[in-house]
Amino acid sequence: MIAHLAGTVDRVGTTSAVIDLSGFGVLVLITPATASELRPGERARLATSMVVREDSMTLYGFADADERDLFELLITANGVGPKLAQAALAVHGPDDLRAAIAAGDLATLTRVPGIGRKGAERICIELRDKINAVGPAGVAAPASPTAAWREQVLAGLQGLGWSAKDAEAACDRVAPMADERARVADLMRAALQTLARK
Repeated sequence: MIAHLAGTVDRVGTTSAVIDLSGFGVLVLITPATASELRPGERARLATSMVVREDSMTLYGFADADERDLFELLITANGVGPKLAQAALAVHGPDDLRAAIAAGDLATLTRVPGIGRKGAERICIELRDKINAVGPAGVAAPASPTAAWREQVLAGLQGLGWSAKDAEAACDRVAPMADERARVADLMRAALQTLARK
C-alpha cells in the first residue's frame, strides 16, 4: 500500500495531478480543493490510497491523512465507490462529513452529487458506529483496544490484497472473538479463514 507521495508537482488539473518522484511520474486523482493547493514545479506531499480493481489500479491523493482515512471508511459502505467518496470530500470537509454521518443529517449528505436520500440513509446506518474511530469532529478519539486490533487487522488484510469492504466484513465476523486477551495475530488468522470460506 502506498501511504503517501512526496515529490515535485509536474502537472495539475482540476481533479488530478502528476507528482514527479525523481523522474518517475505518478498520476494521482485529487479533489479540486487539493488541486488548488498544488503548484507545478513546487514540492508537495499527499496522503494516498490505492484502489485496486480487476482492470485498474488507481491512486487517490489527499491533503492529509485525515481525509484519506475518511475516504477509506466511506468506500466500505455499500454503494459508495472511490469516485463517490472523493466527491463527498470535495463537497464537505472531513469534520462536516463525520458530523453529518454521526447525526444522521441526510440533507447535508444529499448535497453530494450521486448521493440520494436512500444512499444517505444507508451511509449513516452503516458508518455511524465506525465514524468516530476515524477521528471525530474536533476531538481525537482515544484508541480503544477494539479499535486498535481492528485497525491492525484491516491494514493487514488490505496489505494482502483484500478490498476494504471484504476486510471490514471479515473484521465484523471476528469481532465477537475480540476481547482484551485476544491477540491481533489470532484475530488476523481468524479473519483470513472467514475470507477463505467466501
